[in-house]
Amino acid sequence: MSDEKLQKVLARSGIGSRREMERWIESGRISVNDAVATLGDRIGPHDEVKVDGKPAELTFPQTAERRVLIYNKPLGEVCTRHDPEGRPTVFDNLPPLKQGRWVAIGRLDINTTGLLIFTTDGELANRMMHPSMQIDREYAVRVLGEVEDAMLTRLTEGVLLEDGMARFTDVRYFDGEGANKWYHCVVMEGRNREVRRLWESQGMQVNRLKRVRFGPVFLPSDVKVGTWRELGPKEVDLLSKEVDLEPVRTHRPTPIESEKEERLYKRQRVRQEVIKGQTEEAKPRTPGRSKSKARSVGRRNTSNRRGRRV
Repeated sequence: MSDEKLQKVLARSGIGSRREMERWIESGRISVNDAVATLGDRIGPHDEVKVDGKPAELTFPQTAERRVLIYNKPLGEVCTRHDPEGRPTVFDNLPPLKQGRWVAIGRLDINTTGLLIFTTDGELANRMMHPSMQIDREYAVRVLGEVEDAMLTRLTEGVLLEDGMARFTDVRYFDGEGANKWYHCVVMEGRNREVRRLWESQGMQVNRLKRVRFGPVFLPSDVKVGTWRELGPKEVDLLSKEVDLEPVRTHRPTPIESEKEERLYKRQRVRQEVIKGQTEEAKPRTPGRSKSKARSVGRRNTSNRRGRRV
């Protein structure tokens, strides 16, 4: 008897997120034992699955390996595997994989910098992005203009955008004098350009935007712009627990693989920006962050899900 839902196995195998795999099944891109797959199909290790006519290398629980990578996105990169305009993508400089592929957890637009998370486990990606998990995202934003208290109240109570109501669950003044000021704000959804549109609804211009946290994952100071770092087994287990996933085998390279990965890590080039004509990115300080050793995965303060302003 087949064991697991097809889209779940495909997601675990790193072919895409579970929601993406469901769309591929509905569009007829997946076949099981030479028959077009349908939603609800269940498969086991004995079944042959093809994606776009090519055999898929599948991962089942007994062989699953969960890897997670954090990446500090520079300006000018797009969150797609292949850009028709030939622009650099966030996948261009990630370490190669022997099996599966890196799946991005969420997206950032071309003009937004900061934390991106990649994983080989599509189920982890699905849970991190699914609204039911209530995973918040924190951004450092620099706005041009005079921010009034009434404006912040509206932003936390809710603003009607073209795609529905939206709000910050938390927004705080952070730093800056004069016309430009830094704020930290938190959203619970991953809508397209949501942070920018919320500020623009109040007549404010956003001239810097950087994601500094995604749920329990923080952007540490040792991951420079344009570089990545893989999370260790304990960090991956903490992240898995946050989204109610059972721990699985994590990446434990052989000594030769470790040496190769270390060389690859050290060869990374810090790329502040890739947009022609731009200068060095403004780097907002993050409170409570140690310069010598910053955390990557930690506890979030979930005691107040409602918006507040300090």
